[in-house]
Amino acid sequence: MNRLTVTTGLLLVLVTSAPASSKSLQIDGSTTVGPICDAFAEVFQKAGFVITVKKTGSGDGAAALVDGRCDVAAMSRFMKHKEFSNAVEKGLMPVAHVIAMDGVCVAVHPANPIKALTIDQIQAIFAGDITNWSQIGGPDISIVPISRDTSSGTFEVFGELVMKGRSLAGRVETVNSNPAMHARVSTTTGAIGYMGLGFIDQKVTSVTVDGVSPSRQTIASGTYPIARPLYLFTDGFPALGSLMHKFCTFHLTEKGHEIIQAKGFIPLTEY
Repeated sequence: MNRLTVTTGLLLVLVTSAPASSKSLQIDGSTTVGPICDAFAEVFQKAGFVITVKKTGSGDGAAALVDGRCDVAAMSRFMKHKEFSNAVEKGLMPVAHVIAMDGVCVAVHPANPIKALTIDQIQAIFAGDITNWSQIGGPDISIVPISRDTSSGTFEVFGELVMKGRSLAGRVETVNSNPAMHARVSTTTGAIGYMGLGFIDQKVTSVTVDGVSPSRQTIASGTYPIARPLYLFTDGFPALGSLMHKFCTFHLTEKGHEIIQAKGFIPLTEY
């Protein structure tokens, strides 16, 4: 019997030991955290559980948890004070579970010779002060800045760590997911956008930010300037041994670690 067979068998024992009364979970929220939740759900579904994952954005996930439309809110940012207050007013007590780390990568088309930017330059681009790549040493091509929509946790993190209170220019395009951002940047020569580390591949190029490249090491150490935790939020701490508890702590298992790493994010564990 090989190691993979043993590991798979142990996982099935772990996930099937949840109370029989809790055989399903509804998860809603972040498109960044979504791929992790999808992969976790696949493991649990093989053990006979029903896990539904919707990816509508962190803000929508928080609202769904508060309104009782989901059991777990996946979020790529921390819950806002207003969201928390709304939950408490309805008798809920949101509890955050950090499941991984991620870097918000600033990405350009591979044909763009610009490979390094500063936070100030990125802010100026999205605020509309810099509109042509030639202004910062690139080709004479108009910059096409692309942002996430306002319900996105990635948008919130970008606003806090890059824009720092400045508004986006009216010319900034908006997309509603990491895949949509990837598609737009990869097909637009003058584009610049931002996305999770797990969405960077040969079709887009992540630039260095203040001289630091996004990587597992720089994000985990906190040296990459646009990094953030990824969360699952529940109403109170899940009952020990419940399906919700096992799902929200699955990132601590070896299989959870492998999934997070395979999706391009930074595990909290070392195996």
